[in-house]
Amino acid sequence: MSLPMMLLQGTGGGQPSSLMMWMPIVLIFVIMYFLILRPQAKRQKEHQAMLNALQKGDDVVTAGGIYGTIVGVKEKEQTLIVKIADNVKVEIARSGIARKITPAPSAS
Repeated sequence: MSLPMMLLQGTGGGQPSSLMMWMPIVLIFVIMYFLILRPQAKRQKEHQAMLNALQKGDDVVTAGGIYGTIVGVKEKEQTLIVKIADNVKVEIARSGIARKITPAPSAS
């Protein structure tokens, strides 16, 4: 007889122990933590590190999908000045940056 079956049978033919009744719920929460919450926290930490490392000259994509280049940083206000076209600059909150664009290696 397998271990899970012995645990489910409990002490005889009566009610299963209260520990066995709560075991599936606890197991679901543990699985959710490792499959959903922990990877999300890791991604959020990496995104925050990327935002803190942004500097003048970086190419970025905003949360709204606008591509641009950072031409200025206002540390006090936590904003970035992003050039999106010739003679067009916008001031964006640092948290409004979705990702940093890394140049692809040349294929020469």
